[in-house]
Formats: sequence, structure tokens, C-alpha cells
Amino acid sequence: MTNQSEAILKLTVPTPFPVGDVHMYLIRGESLTLVDAGVKTEQALNLLTKQLDDLGYKLADIEQIVLTHHHPDHIGLVGHFPNVHNIYGHRLNRPWLVRDEEFFKRYEAYFYELYQLSGTPKSYQSFLKTLRSPLKFAGESDLLEELVDGDRLPGHPEFKVIETPGHAQSHLAFYRETDGAFIGGDLLLSNSSSNPLLEPPESVDQERPKPLLQYRNSLQKCLDYQIGEVYPGHGPIFSNFSELVAKRLEKQEQRARLAFGLFKGNDLTPFMLCQNLFPNHIEQQFGLTMSETMGQLDYLEDKGFIVKYIEQGKLFYSKTN
Repeated sequence: MTNQSEAILKLTVPTPFPVGDVHMYLIRGESLTLVDAGVKTEQALNLLTKQLDDLGYKLADIEQIVLTHHHPDHIGLVGHFPNVHNIYGHRLNRPWLVRDEEFFKRYEAYFYELYQLSGTPKSYQSFLKTLRSPLKFAGESDLLEELVDGDRLPGHPEFKVIETPGHAQSHLAFYRETDGAFIGGDLLLSNSSSNPLLEPPESVDQERPKPLLQYRNSLQKCLDYQIGEVYPGHGPIFSNFSELVAKRLEKQEQRARLAFGLFKGNDLTPFMLCQNLFPNHIEQQFGLTMSETMGQLDYLEDKGFIVKYIEQGKLFYSKTN
């Protein structure tokens, strides 16, 4: 039987995103800690306030916030806890929390260049104007203390910090060694696949991150832990971590085989491949489908099935055999 002090209490609010509801988790210890902070809407704030009240707490009782990653549905309400003395997370959360204008200019410029290189027609470039739109659902804060792989969670030394990039470059998970409890953010969801999303490198002299490869590595890394109950960012709590990891990895490999099958004697730009993979979704979900496409290309290149080259300012991939 779990002691009250050991309980991980789930708090759930709706989001305006296709993923649906998002969870936060309240954990007791040396500090009363909220893991993640939902989305910035009045409805989410009201529902969170009511759920805390049902547990005997108020917004002012939360002493610290820990972030699994920087996406708006996980950082939205960071500014609504008057007595929070610190926010902990990966250092890559910081530009999203402080709204670093230079960062966002580089962010937009990077995607403009990447999509241009990928052979994207100008008609799709209007997507670039929407890159900042989710920020209206994200909170702002100048408090952030960095957590790195192997750290102990402040106020909760029984939890180990595990860096798990892929879905986001800032992604962290938290593993409790005493019972295998795993607060996993969006690393692994029971009823849907997490999307490894494209992000710029930290500096212009670095290679682009390859989120699908990172994501696979993060899943495999976590198999080294005796993970019990998983507390995810979305969907039901579950306990079949290893079995679900195997399914997700196999599904990704199936998608890669499908992508490879589209190289029928012709070299393809990423945009061409994206059109073929997602003919019914590319226009409405351009960023998501391009992230998925680049992930498949990174995987196939890593396995030696394709190579890339640039010709007349465009990036092409070709089969190696």
C-alpha cells in the first residue's frame, strides 16, 4: 500500500491541441512539487484550482515546479503559483520560458532555411508564420534551475533524473528507484505514439538534432531501469513499459520500410517524400508530417540504406543499392 507521502497525484486539464487532455502530477516530500504545469487557458486554470482544492491544497501551496519539457501544454500555468521558489528542468526550457526574442528569430530562420532546402514550395511557407502561435498557451517565467542526467530531484531524492531527448530536446523523465514509478512526460504514451519533433541545433555551427534517432535511444536507455507504473503526460497510467517500447520501435521500423519503398528509382527531396507518405495530412499538419518524414530519412540514412546530397540548392536522398 502506497503511503500518502509517496503518492503521485494526477491532475488533468483539457488542451486546445489534438493530443487532448494533459496531466500534471503532485508529489509530496521536502517540498510540495508539481510536475509540469498544463496549458495556459482560463478553463485549465479553473479546473486545476478545483482539483487542488479537492485534495486540500491551493495554488499558493505549490512550492516548486519540475518540467518534463518545454511544449506549451506542459509549461502553460507556470506563472500562476505565487509561492513557487523555483522551477526545475532541462536548460533548453529557458528560452521558451523567458521568451528570448533572438532565440525565436533564429528558430524561425532555421525552419525557413530547412524547408527551402527540403524542396518545399512557396505555397507551404505560410506555415512559418504560425510557428509562434502555440506560445499564447505557454507560460512565462525567469526561474529555472538546470537538471541533468543522474541528478536527484530537489526535495525528492528518491527520484532520479533521466535525460530523454527525442519528442523534445528538453525532455526529462523521473524514476523512483524504491518502487519503479516513472513520471515520463511524453516519452511513452499508452494509447498514441509520441512524435519526435524537429528543432534547430543550439548554435549555427552544430549539426541538426535527429529526434527520431534520439527518441529510439531514449526508449532503449530506459529499458535499463526496472520501470513499474508509468505516469505519462497524456492518456492512462500504465505498467507495461517494456512491451510498449518494443511495439513503438517496431512500428517506427515499419514506417521506415514504407518510406524506403517509395524510392522507386528516383531520388527524393524530403518534401517529395512527405507528400507521398502523408498525402491527406501534409497541408493541415505540415510541421508534424515533415518532422516524421525527416525522422524516417535520418533512420534510413543511419542504417546505410540511403545517402543525401545537395544539388541546385536542394537536399536529395537516394538509395545506396
